[in-house]
Parts: sequence; C-alpha cells; structure tokens
Amino acid sequence: MRPGLRLPRLLALCVVLALLATATTSCSSNEGDGTTLDVLASSELADMKPLLDDLRRDTGVRLRMDYRGTVDASNGLTPGRYHHDLAWLSSDRWFQLKLKGAGSRVELPLSQRTMFSPVVIGMKRNVADRLRRGTKDGQISWADVADASAAGSLRFAMADPRRTNSGLAALVGVATAAAGTGKALRLEDVSCDRLRGFFAGQALTEGSTTALADTFVQRQGELDALITYESSLLSLNADGRLGEPLEVVYPKDGMVLSDYPLLLLDPAKRAAYDKVVAWLRSDPVQKKIMERTLRRPLDTSVPRDPRLRHPVGNALYFPDRQEVVDRLLADYGGAGKAKPARVIFLLDFSGSMKGVRMAELRATFDGLGGADDSRSGKFVRFYQGETLTVLRFGSRVLDQRSVTYRGQRDLDALRSFIASGDVDGATAVWSALDAAYDQVAGLVREDPGRPVSILLMTDGESNAGMGLDAFVRRYEARPAAVRAVRTFTVRYGEAGTAELDRAARTTGGRMVDATTGSLLDAFKETRGCVH
Repeated sequence: MRPGLRLPRLLALCVVLALLATATTSCSSNEGDGTTLDVLASSELADMKPLLDDLRRDTGVRLRMDYRGTVDASNGLTPGRYHHDLAWLSSDRWFQLKLKGAGSRVELPLSQRTMFSPVVIGMKRNVADRLRRGTKDGQISWADVADASAAGSLRFAMADPRRTNSGLAALVGVATAAAGTGKALRLEDVSCDRLRGFFAGQALTEGSTTALADTFVQRQGELDALITYESSLLSLNADGRLGEPLEVVYPKDGMVLSDYPLLLLDPAKRAAYDKVVAWLRSDPVQKKIMERTLRRPLDTSVPRDPRLRHPVGNALYFPDRQEVVDRLLADYGGAGKAKPARVIFLLDFSGSMKGVRMAELRATFDGLGGADDSRSGKFVRFYQGETLTVLRFGSRVLDQRSVTYRGQRDLDALRSFIASGDVDGATAVWSALDAAYDQVAGLVREDPGRPVSILLMTDGESNAGMGLDAFVRRYEARPAAVRAVRTFTVRYGEAGTAELDRAARTTGGRMVDATTGSLLDAFKETRGCVH
C-alpha cells in the first residue's frame, strides 16, 4: 500500500466506527424515537422534572408539561376538544364528575394511577400537643381543628378549593367528617353550612399548593398549621426553610387521598402512553419517585422511607354528585366573602320555662359556647366574629343583649344575661317575632352583606299579642331583603306544631322538634342554615 493512501482510509474507518457507535447509543437510550407528548398537568407535579429527564432517556418519550391548578386543569378538559395528548392530575375526581354530568355520551379516558399522597395537616408541635391534650384518646380530628379554629386559638393555611385539588380534598374531608355518616357526602349533608367555625381559622390561601407553601414560609411566625399534601409537608420540613419542622397530623376522622392518575386524551398516542405508564409504575421508578417527591409508592412491597410509614388510616369518599361539590364550593366562597353571620335568638321566658326547662336552655348555650365536646358540637359551636343577639320574651320583648364573639369574656357575658333573667307570665310569640323582624330591617339596611338568621324557641302556645295571621301579613309586606332572612322555629315542651311549622315555612326556614330529643341538639340542627 502506498503511504499516500493510508490517511484517507484511516479517516473513512473512523467515520464508519463513529456511525456504528452513534447507532448503538441511539438503540440503547431510545432517544431516537423522538416522541413528544403534550401533558396538561397539576402544578405540584413540577417536582417530577428530574425524573422526566430519566423517562426520556429510558423510553425515548418526552413529556412537554403545561402546569395548572388541578381544578383549573380539569375545567379545561372538554371531551372532543382536548388540546393535549395526556392529562396528569393530582386527582381526576372533579373531571369524572364533569363527565358524569354530561351523561353516557361521554367516555372517561383511559387512566392509570401513578402514586399516592393524602391531604393532611402540618402543625407546629406545641399546637398539636395542646389539641392532643384536649382529646380522650390523644388523636387529633378535623373536629378538634374546627373547635380550635372557631375559638380563635388556631390559624391555618389552605389552598383555594375552587382552583386546587389539595384545597378541594381538604374541604371534602372536613365536610365529610362534619356530616359523620362515614359515606360519600349527599346534598342533605351540606344543606346547612357546618364549616363556618372551621374556616374562621383560615388566615392564608393561595391558588396553588406550591405558592401556599412558599407564602406559609414567609408568614410562619403568625400561623399555626398548614393543610396540604403529606408529600408537600415532608418536603417543606426537609428543605430547611422552616424555623421548626411541622408535625404531620393524620386526622382520625379520615382524609382524602390523591392518586395522581395519568389520562390518555388522544387514543392515537396509546403506544407512547403505555411506555410512560409502564416506566412510572415500575418498582425502581416508584422508589425514585418516593425518594424525590416523598409521595407513596403504589406497591406496598416497595420499602418505605421512614417518614412514610405512618398508616394512612381512614380514606374518605369523594362525593359522587356534582351538585354536592358545587354546594360546598358555594359555601366556601360565601364564607370567604361574607362577613361573619349574625344570629338572633328569640327565647321564650314565659312562666312555663321556669325550673328544669330554663336550666336546659342555659346548658344549651354553654354547649354552643364550647362545652359540648361531641364531634357535632365542635363543628357547630359559636365562632370568632359571629354576632349573637338574644331577645327574651314573655307577654312582650323583655330585654335583649348582643355580643360579637372575640373571646371567652363575650360568651360569659351572654351566659350571664341568659342566667339572670326572670320569667314572665304570658307568651306573645308572634309579637316577639314581629319585633325581631323590625330589628332585621335595620340590620340589613346598615350591613346588607351580612348573613342573618332568626331562631325562635318556645315551649307553649302564643296567648298574648298579635296572632300568626297578623304576623304573616306584616311579614309579607316587608321589603324583599328583610323577607330573605329565615326563621327556624324550635318546638319545645307543650308548643304546638302547626303554627310553628307554618311560621318557619313562611319565612323559608323550617321547624325543629326538641320534644323528642335534647334542646341542644335542636339548636345545633339549625346552625349554619342561613341560605
């Protein structure tokens, strides 16, 4: 061979070897597939980015992520007009309700769960210890949180349930605990807003879980708790931004789990979707997900991080009817915008109430003031900012007292007022109710955005003052804003049913019968019913 030909041949050999090497590398990494899938994703999945780089290397599939709040993302999914190949949500329950509402014409996209994280409570340790000491078994419940929030001793942060899954899951969890049925919420379970006391303690909200954590860090000195995903709390504890780590509290009355389903929106991308699902659900990747994001693996055989060994406990059901969630969200929006409610208690102090009945009435106010430690009592007790007006009546309105609950001293003043009054001879029920609506007229004129309701309790028939027909005529002649205030009547002792029921229904309220149960339970049944 002539020396002049060696260099070109050597260069050609190098080129061939380089091409072979490139081909081999491409086959082993799958990057030559060049598949890109557009994904509508919950914003908190941004922490998966390093793993998505591994996904592309191992499968050749690239995920191009479009991050939004989960509820916002779900609202953007319209069957037949999807703008993405996949959706990867914290939960698809909201989306499923939308499809269910559309009827059988719409089919739910193929869906596979990818990991788990419950929505729980992160509390400062001294706050958790204080709440725990007040329980019988040392376990904190949503009811305990509601009780402390209503009393003004707990201030928490929670994401907006109208935009985020963590906020919506928390709202469903606490409402389910308040209903106490152990089942998915029904419309009758949320017919009255039992969560106003709970949300009296909400001092911070944000439109995303990530923004909520960031703002909580900035305001950690003034807040006691953070309601969010277990994974978010554990990550926050680990990143060094908190002055003290938060204790992760798993409410004993249950919590809602998020399972991060991956949905196939474009059936033509099924092959690539299957690759992604298989990769995400494989044991090695499940372990990486746990290590990176502190979310729980699907397979219980994958060894748990020590921080994830606490049992999830009672997983609560998500409502299966759109109108139930709509009602919850409407109540939440109302609680956030409206001023604290005003309740006018119109109480019978006629002679027949003397003795045992008066003692039960006073015990009822003690219970609503925080002495009732039952689950329902903790959810419907008087709450910070609520204005309570008591009108005592006999043959006429005897006297009245109003307090706005800011602390125990206000409740003590109200209790003293109820305890100190003497009874009167006659019972002018309808004149007293008419006088209450005279007060309502002034209240709605001075403060039109404030919810107002009336609770009328009597143990006998009206035997003085105007009759029911006269009251109804006067009520129907009042302005619409006054007529919008409902009266809930409580039948006690020998009081008749027909007139109390008619009066309540006339005003849009209803009658509660305390002759078959306790007076406290009857009062509790009306709490939050101002719609």
